[in-house]
Amino acid sequence: MTKTGRTFFVADLHLTDERPAATGRFFRFLDEDIAGADALYILGDLFEAWTGDDHDEAVAHDTARRLKALTAAGTPVYFLHGNRDFMLARRYAAAAGMTLIDDPTRIDLYGVPTLLMHGDTLCTDDTAYQRFRRRSRHPLTLALLKHLPKWLRRRLARQARAGSETAKATKPAAIMDVNAGEVARILRAQQVRRLIHGHTHRPARHVHTVDGRECERWVLPDWYDHWGCVVCDASGCALKTEAL
Repeated sequence: MTKTGRTFFVADLHLTDERPAATGRFFRFLDEDIAGADALYILGDLFEAWTGDDHDEAVAHDTARRLKALTAAGTPVYFLHGNRDFMLARRYAAAAGMTLIDDPTRIDLYGVPTLLMHGDTLCTDDTAYQRFRRRSRHPLTLALLKHLPKWLRRRLARQARAGSETAKATKPAAIMDVNAGEVARILRAQQVRRLIHGHTHRPARHVHTVDGRECERWVLPDWYDHWGCVVCDASGCALKTEAL
């Protein structure tokens, strides 16, 4: 396969059997845009919910087959956990041909040091969410969840989503966005001038000045009413978003 010299980034697809339009658009995206790309990075929340690698929605099996075919054809796929699918583990990743990467991950993107994140840890003003995140990602919590029966994990996931929607309805919008100071801190700590992330569902390119240097932050779109990605090549990055 001839490489296109482009790398694609997506996040917050929230795929589920209940939203076939997003699933269909994602599969067309894989066929029409990604084939031959240097790489595809999925920066979290590929699925609406993930209760373990025994997740049995049809979309999970179909997505695994599509991604496996893509990697078999020579385009690597990298997956970074989101807040909805942090329990996705090695078994599913292997079935889908994906390589699991840490949050954050620093890569060399056509000569530009670039930091990849899901983005939820940047929202430090949302202290209630950050407490929940720390509890839910604790190794003991994860070990317990993995040993619960499937029906109970599903119930807990539904309750967590309902609680999240209720909480978001009462929170000021500002605290659910990234904290500028935290963005500056991590750009400085990781010594990068580019950050790509999702989570906030506010697609845009932002410019931050850190220690006198101009840095760029690309926010990926969700796949609800619209779909989109950030695509990068040797000349830079661009945001693409269109109606589903």
